[in-house]
Amino acid sequence: MAQPLAIELTGVSIVRRGRMAVRDVSFGLGDGVLCGLIGPSGSGKTTVMRAIVGTQRNVSGDVRVLGERAGSEPLRHRVAYTTQELSVYRDLTVRDNVEYFARILGATAGRLDAVLARLGLGPDEHALVRNLSGGQQQRVSLAVALLQDAEVLVLDEPTVGLDPVLRDELWRLFHELATRGKTLLISSHVMDEAERCERLLFMRDGSVFASGNPGELRARTGAATLEQAFLRLTAERQEATL
Repeated sequence: MAQPLAIELTGVSIVRRGRMAVRDVSFGLGDGVLCGLIGPSGSGKTTVMRAIVGTQRNVSGDVRVLGERAGSEPLRHRVAYTTQELSVYRDLTVRDNVEYFARILGATAGRLDAVLARLGLGPDEHALVRNLSGGQQQRVSLAVALLQDAEVLVLDEPTVGLDPVLRDELWRLFHELATRGKTLLISSHVMDEAERCERLLFMRDGSVFASGNPGELRARTGAATLEQAFLRLTAERQEATL
C-alpha cells in the first residue's frame, strides 16, 4: 500500500457566513515539502488552513493529514498550527507561556530551551508577552508550535511584522525542518516570500488556480518574477471565465 500524503485535499468547498469561501480545492503534499499558499487577504488561505487542522466548520469534500481525517484524535501531536492572531497568553512571560504549553504537549525542558534559543527568545524570556512587539509575540506563538516536533506544520502568515534579519533566520529554519522530513504549509501575501518556497499554490477568490515550483510558474507565464507570474495567471483565469 502506498504511503499516504502528508496533506491531501480532494474537492474541498467551504461555506462561511452564508457564502462560498472556498470552492473545489484539491492538492496534495508529500513529506519534506515546504509549500507556500500565496494570495491576497480574503482569498481563502486561512479557511483552507483551518480545514487542514480540523477547526473549520461546513467543510465538504475530503481533507486528509498523514492518512487520517483532518482534526482526528491520532493527529493531535502530529500537526502543529499557528494562527495570524496571537495564540498565547499576553499576561504571562515568554517562558511561562512556553512552559505551560510544554507541559500540555509533554515536551522536555531541553526541548523548551532549544526552541527558545532557536527563535532568539532567550533575552526576552522573562518579559510579559503584552510588552513585546508584534513580531516578537508572533515568535512566541511559533515557539509553542515547534515544541512538539510535529510532522506537519501549518503556519498562517508566520513572518508578518518581523524585521528582515529575523525573517531570513526563520526561513532558514523552515528549510531545515523540511530537510528533516517535516511538511510545511506556509501562507503569505508577500511575493518575495514565495521565492523561498519549494512549491507554490496560488490562491484567489476561494480557489487554487495554479501550482508548481517558482521556476515552473515563471516559465509557464514568461514572467521575470513571481509577482508578474501571479498577475498573468490571474488575468488568464479572469479571461477564461468571461
